[in-house]
Formats: sequence, structure tokens, C-alpha cells
Amino acid sequence: MPQNRFDLIIFDCDGVLVDSEPLAERAYHNVYARQGMDLPEGTVAQCVGMKQADIIKRIADLTGFQLSDAGEAELWPETKHVFSQFLQPTPGIATLLAALETPRCVASSSSLERIHFSLETTKLARFFGDAIYSSSMVKRGKPAPDLFLHAAREMAYEPSACVVIEDSPYGVEGAVAAGMTAIGYTGGGHTYTSHAQVLLDKGASAVFADWKDISYWMRAAND
Repeated sequence: MPQNRFDLIIFDCDGVLVDSEPLAERAYHNVYARQGMDLPEGTVAQCVGMKQADIIKRIADLTGFQLSDAGEAELWPETKHVFSQFLQPTPGIATLLAALETPRCVASSSSLERIHFSLETTKLARFFGDAIYSSSMVKRGKPAPDLFLHAAREMAYEPSACVVIEDSPYGVEGAVAAGMTAIGYTGGGHTYTSHAQVLLDKGASAVFADWKDISYWMRAAND
């Protein structure tokens, strides 16, 4: 059972609120293929939780292939096209958000345009209003704590009073570095056998694959 009371819940977007990671991976593969590089399977999966610039750099480090500026410009249009056809909220998240009384916000490595598009496409935007924060607002993306600290500051809460729900090791690492409690979520379509253990190893206090279990955990924290 959790020991702290939490006054603010910070949700990651991709892979937590929306089941986007397999779709984003498809978009990256499509763009890189058009640019002459067939990405090895699993390459993009190693970048989950990073902002786009860091993903491109990481792929270059892994493959030796540097995406051109023209290719980089294709990434969001291709992702948007795939999202518009297939993007769904993660199972059960709308029910949790509808019942949630605790203040909440979004802190995502994606651009503001992508976050807003994802939330509007999945009809989750109404649960967050303007409380949406992107890595474009800070100098360093996850696993640095900058984005989470920025979100807490903007929402006027102390880091120690925040719980972050993340699906990526980079996100969990960043939340812990910010002095926040991290909860791992493994209910997205990109989960894998050791996913929960990886998040625990990065400092997650608990890991769940079902929003009902997370809802129970949060209620226990605030009783």
C-alpha cells in the first residue's frame, strides 16, 4: 500500500493515456524506409519515452544512419496520418479519468501539437483542459527531471506531492530524479515480458497493467 498522500497526478501521454507506441513505431519505419533505411526490428522500441530529436539521434547511434532534414519533416505528418486512422485510448483510462477527483496534468515528450491531436482524437482532451506540458517547454527531455518539475511548478504543487504514471524507463527515471513517486503502466500495446521489471529497476514504486488496479492504488494513497 502507498504511504504518501498525492495531490497531483502527472500522466505521460504516449503509451499511458493513448495506445500510440506501436503506431508511432510504424510511422518511423515508414519514413525511414522512404529515406532508404529499413530500421532493424526493435530499434524504435529502444527510444520509447524520448523526445523526437533524441530519438533521431539514438537511431543514428544504433544504425549509423542519420535522418535527413526532409525525412525529419515527414515524421509528424506520417504519424498524424497513422494516428487519425488507428489511435485509441488505453483500455479503461476514460473511466478512471471521469471518476478522478485529484488534480491532474499531462507531461509528455511529444510536441504540443501531437499531444493535443492525440487527446482530441481519443476524446480525452476534456479531462485535462490546458494542463498539458511538453518537452518542448524545457531544455532537457526525459530521463532528465526538467519536464516533471516544470509541470509541478506550473500546477503549483511540490514534487513530493506528485505521482507520475509512466510506461517508459526514461519517464520513470525522470520522475524519480524529480523527487516524485513513479508508477509504471504496462497496459499498452508495446508492452513486453520484462517491461514491469525494467520499470521497477528504474525506481517505480509499483507497476500495473490495468487502470482499475491503478485507481485502487491511488484511492488507498489518498484515504
